Amino acid sequence: MTPIPLSPLAGRRCQEALNALHSTVYFSPDFAESLAEYGVDDSMAVYLAGRAGPLGPVAAGTVTAAFYGFAHPLIAEHLPHVWSLVPPATVVELRLAAVDALLRRHLGEETLASAGMAEAARLALSAAEAGQRAGRPMFSAHADQPVPQEPHLALWYAATLLREHRGDAHIAALQHAELDGIDALVSHCASGDGMPKEVVMTKRGWTEADWSAAEGRLRERGLMDADGALTAHGELLRTQLEAETDRLDRAPYEHLGAESVARLTGLAEAFTAQAAASGAFPPELLAFFGKR
Repeated sequence: MTPIPLSPLAGRRCQEALNALHSTVYFSPDFAESLAEYGVDDSMAVYLAGRAGPLGPVAAGTVTAAFYGFAHPLIAEHLPHVWSLVPPATVVELRLAAVDALLRRHLGEETLASAGMAEAARLALSAAEAGQRAGRPMFSAHADQPVPQEPHLALWYAATLLREHRGDAHIAALQHAELDGIDALVSHCASGDGMPKEVVMTKRGWTEADWSAAEGRLRERGLMDADGALTAHGELLRTQLEAETDRLDRAPYEHLGAESVARLTGLAEAFTAQAAASGAFPPELLAFFGKR
């Protein structure tokens, strides 16, 4: 029987559903509470430590390069100081424990023990096995971590791998398009697909002056109009960026195959919807994470 071809957007849709499940950790108090016991009580320090932990005790410059869309002074305010309070290996353990707590709370023991959860974990791990390490620091760092034994944690771990695999690919596409971190962020917010400026600007360490300067550069390139909306050229560029990211991120989903990708997508969307209905996401962000 001839395999069903993978549709152009199948991988993106699958990764979006898995990323929504991964993102529950950012809106749960569990991880922050565990780090507070080590003296890490700033919300940005918690985020940076959790996401950068698999990289090891790196300094701010490495994280600025790997994260791409964050202002370096913000990162330098917290790293490497955080590692003097809690080692990265401990951070990785604490984050996984926090994920365990939040998924048990929002999905329930029945869902965690279900055949669907075990199947989703198996499929997501299989996809992640085909991820490409070269040029992908965030994916590679997470891939060095041990695979959790329990299916719900294995699924979350694989979702994290696939999130970072696409993220690393997207950074490569942004660099090819000559969009630096804040220019990319401003254009994404203006596209209508990104979060509002008010949600992301200060959380990523940018000022109004930084934002205005980025808008000026986008206008000079004909990507943004005087009202702060993307021009037709800007919209086309954003479309091309996502298509190029799809191309660079295709290996995991081609490895899995169309039928299994569709199955994994459906399972991940169902788990995310259940978590959203249980209050895993802030109301203002349900449009981005809850309606999958």
